[in-house]
Amino acid sequence: MNRLLLGAAAAALLHITPTVVLMKREDAVAKLLPGADQFVSRELHLSSADSKRIHDAVGWEPPDGVVTFYLGKKQDQVTGVLVFMRVDCQHGPIELAIGYDPHDTVRAVEVTKATVEMKPWIVEALRAGLTNEYRGLAVAEPPSGAEKVKPHVGSMPGYMAELIDKGVMHANAAYRLFYH
Repeated sequence: MNRLLLGAAAAALLHITPTVVLMKREDAVAKLLPGADQFVSRELHLSSADSKRIHDAVGWEPPDGVVTFYLGKKQDQVTGVLVFMRVDCQHGPIELAIGYDPHDTVRAVEVTKATVEMKPWIVEALRAGLTNEYRGLAVAEPPSGAEKVKPHVGSMPGYMAELIDKGVMHANAAYRLFYH
């Protein structure tokens, strides 16, 4: 009972609300890997040197030291790659699905999960066209979706857009450094 009360108190102090699904993972896979009829996951366990390499590149490293790429294939040819990326903030986690086309550019970005508290802010940023800004982005380019939508949204949706930019930046670095 004490653990339950301590857990509730910790959640209240951090004010993290429950997570909600904005898009099911299977729907994100279908949308971001169109035409694929085979799916393969490639899990990379980063060495300490690789963790340092990605940290030096973008100031981030996977918390568990693992990056997973989901490959979509048709007739044994890769049609695209997908990375699920988690971004944490004081309001809780955001999960993104970042899809890449065979030309090493971002096909599209979808927000798959967020907390109840963040959902309206994220929806506002998405309605302002945030994810449209990532289409065609080369993996070496810095994402600037937040910069484009911030003049059209409130301060919290603008902050969510910055976090989504950060997640795209992290996924792009992982793809650029470790996919090929």
